[in-house]
Amino acid sequence: MDAYITDTASFLPNGPVSNDEMEKVLGLINGLPSRTKKIILRNNGIKQRYYAIDPATGLTTHTNARLAAEAVKKLNPYDGFKVEDIELLSCGTSAPDQFMPGHASMVHGEVGGSRCEAVSTAGICLSGISSLKYACMSVALGLTANGVATGSEQSSSFMRSRMCGTINPEQAEKLEKQPSLAFEADFLRWMLSDGAGAVFLAPKPNLNRLSLKVDWLEIISHANEMETCMYAGAVKNADGSIKGWREFASLQESIEANSLMVKQDAKLLNSEIIPVVINRSLPRYIEKYGLNPDQIDWFLPHYSSDYFRRIIYDHLKEIDFEIPEERWFSNLAEKGNTGSASIYIILDEIFKSAKLKKDDRILCFIPESGRFSVGYMMLTVV
Repeated sequence: MDAYITDTASFLPNGPVSNDEMEKVLGLINGLPSRTKKIILRNNGIKQRYYAIDPATGLTTHTNARLAAEAVKKLNPYDGFKVEDIELLSCGTSAPDQFMPGHASMVHGEVGGSRCEAVSTAGICLSGISSLKYACMSVALGLTANGVATGSEQSSSFMRSRMCGTINPEQAEKLEKQPSLAFEADFLRWMLSDGAGAVFLAPKPNLNRLSLKVDWLEIISHANEMETCMYAGAVKNADGSIKGWREFASLQESIEANSLMVKQDAKLLNSEIIPVVINRSLPRYIEKYGLNPDQIDWFLPHYSSDYFRRIIYDHLKEIDFEIPEERWFSNLAEKGNTGSASIYIILDEIFKSAKLKKDDRILCFIPESGRFSVGYMMLTVV
């Protein structure tokens, strides 16, 4: 049996937030305007994004589970569809609203409907595509008659000023010379935003509109040889090891060490992420599936910043897999970097555009810097 994406949906909370409005919504750190915001935004290329925050009160408007549920409720794979028809709900996110219960259980509670299998996938950006892979396998094996997969992030809860530490002035000065430093913990608030996406998977395509056949979906981890790069709930030691938040002498000490904040090792990211997820990953799939870049009609890359776009292109060219940029599709500038939800939001936009035609082949690229992993997915328009 096969698995087909027969509908897509996305949900972005509240209205778009422009670059000039960001600090008003997220709040000032130490009551002072950011010295680095303009530099970071110039390099990441994001023009607007969405936050699950009421700009008037600063209070949360949507939990992570609610964001995912809103995307699920927008699915309409066939006439008469209702959420009670869902047999499997597979949900991925970087940061669920709570440690327990699992994220999928909370999404199921928000969606309502009938009893169904609910599966949570963990990780960072790959958590969303991992949830999609689980749903694909379930449908293709005939274990369930259908499946809904989601990716969602509510990053704004980390980014508000009351959750952020101070900015190191020396680091701020270095940003002009090395934009990749913008990925350190103090600067991630200008990179991340909120949103959710969902897809409906079925064993057969739609009869009267386009569907996407999942040809293959591969995920590979390089954690056996790479140290941690992006993390939360821990601090990174000088030797590259990680100290989890529960290993501190007290909860107060853990909090004072900012162990619950999202952080990134910018130096490691800049030197390793693209060589690892392209040069050391893609060739195995080129060989396995006989891939030819001329056969790729659309390339859907998830990248956190426009800073990486040219680097990705250059590394694809380096391994003789150059895909002309006119065949790339990204909505980073308008929708922001929504982590595990990004590939869903990209896919939803192109699926509902007039760009796709029968037999088009779509290659999706989802890197994750947590401990260096990557997902590749090939789709065919049917």
